[in-house]
Amino acid sequence: MAIGFLECAGYGAVLYAMDQACKTANIRIIGIDTINPKDATAFIPLTAQVKFEGGIDDVKEACQAAKRAALKFNRPEEVLVEMIEKPYEGTKALAHITKVELEEENINNFRR
Repeated sequence: MAIGFLECAGYGAVLYAMDQACKTANIRIIGIDTINPKDATAFIPLTAQVKFEGGIDDVKEACQAAKRAALKFNRPEEVLVEMIEKPYEGTKALAHITKVELEEENINNFRR
């Protein structure tokens, strides 16, 4: 079991990257968040993070695919990809906290 994280500028870029990652490896998206501050006085491109889980090899492969896809829309310094292998239960619980609720029923309907 592993948890992967992708963070980059652009919600569309994150969605595209995760589409590519899901087509490459057997992973499950567990959360999507936006990182931007509520104060909108400065122009800051929308930054989004997606969290996903699966077997260690699948998450490694998904991280690589997600990074390649995100780099089509972002510069290398704007793309962060990390992985936690064999996370503690507390870490897994924190990874499931997200702004976008992902209901299993909706995910299964999307896969059809």
